[in-house]
Amino acid sequence: MGLVDALGAAGLALSLAHFAFPLAYYAYLKARWLGRPWGLRLDPGYRPRVTVVVPTYMERGLIEGKLENVYEQDYPRELLEVLVVDGASGDGTAEAAREWAGRHGDLRVEVVVEPARRGKAPALNEALRRARGEVVVVTDADSLWPRSALSEAVKWLSDERVAAVSCLKLPGGGTVPGVEEAYRGFYNTVRLAESKAWSTPVFHGELAAFKRGFLEEIGGFPTDVGADDSYTAVAAALAGLRAITPDGLACVEYVPGRGYAAWRTRRAQHLVQSFAKALRRLRGSRAPGRFKAVLLAEAYLHLVNPWLLLSAAALLAASAAAGMVLPAAALALGALLLLYKPYRAWVATQAFLVIAMVRNLWTKELVWRKQGKS
Repeated sequence: MGLVDALGAAGLALSLAHFAFPLAYYAYLKARWLGRPWGLRLDPGYRPRVTVVVPTYMERGLIEGKLENVYEQDYPRELLEVLVVDGASGDGTAEAAREWAGRHGDLRVEVVVEPARRGKAPALNEALRRARGEVVVVTDADSLWPRSALSEAVKWLSDERVAAVSCLKLPGGGTVPGVEEAYRGFYNTVRLAESKAWSTPVFHGELAAFKRGFLEEIGGFPTDVGADDSYTAVAAALAGLRAITPDGLACVEYVPGRGYAAWRTRRAQHLVQSFAKALRRLRGSRAPGRFKAVLLAEAYLHLVNPWLLLSAAALLAASAAAGMVLPAAALALGALLLLYKPYRAWVATQAFLVIAMVRNLWTKELVWRKQGKS
C-alpha cells in the first residue's frame, strides 16, 4: 500500500471511529437506561426554604420578565427569596430589579451590586454567603421556567441521595438556528438517560438547584472553570451523590440572534474546562462505576472525538487531491449530508469544540463579552 492509499484508509478509519462511538453511546443509553425507573424515594410534601439566585450583567431588557417568571411559580411565596447579583452593569439592570421588587412586596428580593464585573462564579458565591434557603437555585436572566419548575425541582431533592437537579432545555428566541433545534433533541435524551444511570455531568444555567449544605461542604462554586453548574454537578457525583436532569422539567433557553458562534464557542470552552478538571478527580472518588463510565464517555466525546473528525477530513482531502476515488466520494457524501439537519448540527458542534480547545490555550473566557438575545 502506497502513502496515498494509507492516508485514505486512515481517513476512512478515523471517520468510522468518530461517528461509531457517539452512535453506540446514544443507543446504549436509550436501550439500557432511558426506560428505567429512577429508584428514588420522593416526598411530595417536601417544602424547604428556597433561594433563587439570578446573576446578571447588562440584563435591563430581561430582568423584570425573569423576576415575574419566578414570582409566578406555584411554590409557596413565604418560603421563597430571590437574590439578584449584578456584575456592575452599566444599563440600569440593578435599578430595574429594585423597581420591580418595590412593586412586589410579598416576595423577598435582595439586589446586590458588585463593584466590578468578576464573572458568574464569584457572583454565585456572594449569593451563597447571603442565602437563607436550604435549597439554592441558580437561573440565568435570559431563560424562562414553566410555572411548576421550582416545585418540580425541589421534589427530586427530597431524596437524601440527590444533591443537585437541572432541567432539559428548549431553545427559544426570535431566531433559533436550525442546528440548535436539532442539537437539543439528541442532547436532552442523553442528559435524561445519564441521569437515570446515576448522574449527568452536564448541567444547565437555566435552572440548576443545589442543596445548600452540599455547596457549603465543597466550598461553593468553582472559580477556575466557566461551567460552574456542570462542574458542581460532577462534584456531587464524585462524592457519591446524584446530580440529575429529570423528565417533566424543561426550561426555555434564549438563543442569541447575533453572535451565535461566539456564544456556542464560549459554552464549549467552559464544558471542556469542566471535563478536564473532573478527570483529574476521578481516581479515588466515591462515584459508582456507572457514573465513572458516563464521565469517561462524555470526556472522550468532548475532548478527543472532535479531533478525529478534523483529522479524518484532512487525510481524506489529501488523498482525494492525489486522485483517490473512495476518499473523494467520502468527502462528497459528507458534504451532501450537511443538508440533513441532525448531521449538520453534529458537525457544527464538533467544530465549536475544536475551536474551544484551541481558544482555551490563551483564554478561559471566565468573564466574557455578552451576546444579545431576544
